[in-house]
Amino acid sequence: MQLSNAKVVAIGGGHGLGRVLASLSFLEKNLTGIVATTDNGGSTGRLRKRSSSIAWGDLRNCLTQLVDKDSVGSQLFNFRFDGLDELGGHNLGNLILFGLGQIQSRPLDSIKLVRRLLRVKTSVLPMSETPTDLMAFYPEGRCKVGELSVDEMPIMPKNLMLAPLVKTLDSAKAALVDADLIILGPGSFLTSVIPPLLVRDIANGIIESKAHCVFIDNIVKENSPAGKLSIDEKLQWIEHNLSCQPIDSIIAPHNVTSSILPVDNFDLSSAKVAHYHDKQKLIAALEHCLTDTAKQPRKKTVNC
Repeated sequence: MQLSNAKVVAIGGGHGLGRVLASLSFLEKNLTGIVATTDNGGSTGRLRKRSSSIAWGDLRNCLTQLVDKDSVGSQLFNFRFDGLDELGGHNLGNLILFGLGQIQSRPLDSIKLVRRLLRVKTSVLPMSETPTDLMAFYPEGRCKVGELSVDEMPIMPKNLMLAPLVKTLDSAKAALVDADLIILGPGSFLTSVIPPLLVRDIANGIIESKAHCVFIDNIVKENSPAGKLSIDEKLQWIEHNLSCQPIDSIIAPHNVTSSILPVDNFDLSSAKVAHYHDKQKLIAALEHCLTDTAKQPRKKTVNC
C-alpha cells in the first residue's frame, strides 16, 4: 500500500506530533492525530490551575501545524503575550480554546469549531476529554505528580500512570481500528509518547488494530532520564508499564539497533534545524515502513 492511500493515526504530544501531522497533512481526512493532554506547565498549566480542564497547548500546536504558518489563523493562534502582567506568557490560541471549553458542552466541540475556523480537514483529537495528570513512581515507592515534576526526575520512574484513569473518545477508537499505519513519537518519551498509551482504550486499540505500529525515535537524545535509555530499554519499559508491546517496528537514526524489534535507520535531520525531522525524509521513511510491513511479524493480539 502507498502512503498516499493509507489511513494513518499519529499519537503523541508537543512539537514532535505537530511535525508528523504537518508532514502528512496531504492525507487530509485520512489522517488523525491523538494528542496528549497532561501538560501542566507554561500557559497551559496556568489555565489548568484556574479551572479544571484538559491541557490545550499541544492540541493548539497540532492544529496550527496543519495550516500555512504565514496565514492569519496560524499567527492568531500562535501569538504569545509579552510582559509580566496577568496575560504575560499566555498564548492567544490557548486562551481561545480554554474560553471555548468554558462555553461548549465538551472539549471536542471546541476543537471542531477551531478546525472549521482554520479550515483544518485532518481530525485532531484529545487523548481524553477528561482532565488527568501524570503520576510517576520512583523504584522505592515515592511519587511525583504532574508533567513538570516528571520532567525534573533525576532517574527513570519505575511506573507511570494517569490520575484519574480516563477513557478515550469513540472516534479515536474507531480511527485506530480503521488505520493502516499507527505512528508513535517522536518527542519526549515520558511526557509526550507515553501519556496516550496509558489510556487503556488507546493501548488496546493499537493492539487490536490490523495497522502496523511504528515508533519514531528522536534524532537527538532528549535531556531527561529517558535520553539515556537504549531503544531496547525503552521497549522493555513500555512492556513493563503496559503489560503488552503495542509497537511493531522502529524508525531511528543511524547506528540504532534492537534485539527486540525491526529497526529502519534513516537520516531524518532537517538541514535548517538539526533536531527537527525533515518532512520529505520522514515521508520517505514512513512510505518504506508501510510497504515493508509484509516482511515483519505481527504482534500478538493481547489486551493491555
